[in-house]
Amino acid sequence: MNIILLGCPGAGKGTQAKLIEKKYGIPQISTGDILREEVKKETKLGKEVKKYMDKGELVPDEVVIKIVEKRLKECKKGFILDGFPRTIIQATELDKILSKIGRRIDTVINIDVGEDFVIRRLAYRRSCRKCGAVYNLIYNPPKNNEVCDFCNEPLYQRDDDREEVVKRRFTVYKRTTEPLIDFYRKKGVLYTVNGERKVEEVFSEIAKILDNLSNLFPSLSQGASARCH
Repeated sequence: MNIILLGCPGAGKGTQAKLIEKKYGIPQISTGDILREEVKKETKLGKEVKKYMDKGELVPDEVVIKIVEKRLKECKKGFILDGFPRTIIQATELDKILSKIGRRIDTVINIDVGEDFVIRRLAYRRSCRKCGAVYNLIYNPPKNNEVCDFCNEPLYQRDDDREEVVKRRFTVYKRTTEPLIDFYRKKGVLYTVNGERKVEEVFSEIAKILDNLSNLFPSLSQGASARCH
């Protein structure tokens, strides 16, 4: 099955994608993770991408499309697209890429959350550089101020999690990504779930949607390997 997860930054797309991957064996393609890895490695692409990410702006279409096309060609047994497409242009290009390789989008799940919820989730997020643990000062605070529970390293706030940047990211989402909801609704593949609930409650609803589609995709119930190959 080929799935797109829509939702603004902080909606929980990455978390839900990993849960889908674990339960159904469908590999996740996270453009955000791919781009952040390039930034971490300080590659030429990473340095260019960082300029946009730090300002809360979208990375140019041509950059993201090339990355996604390469990954899609590796995923023979389906995929979960997390963080792509983010614009109508990207969605149109995605259709072209899939058409070339004889594929199509089977379902689009829109995780709906409001701006205040996003600010609470992202602006209060803290991460550990050493072990990668992630906390939220409201919902999941560390035991000792802003120090990691696991390795006692100081926690840090990502540049794109600063409140002013989060607000800008949400504004950009409303302007450029939200139109995709109508785009996929007209194709008859859109489902919307309320993302302002516990992770397991959101996933339960998503799983029901996928289970209802399982008669069209028998391999879902078998839990295939979650790898692109």
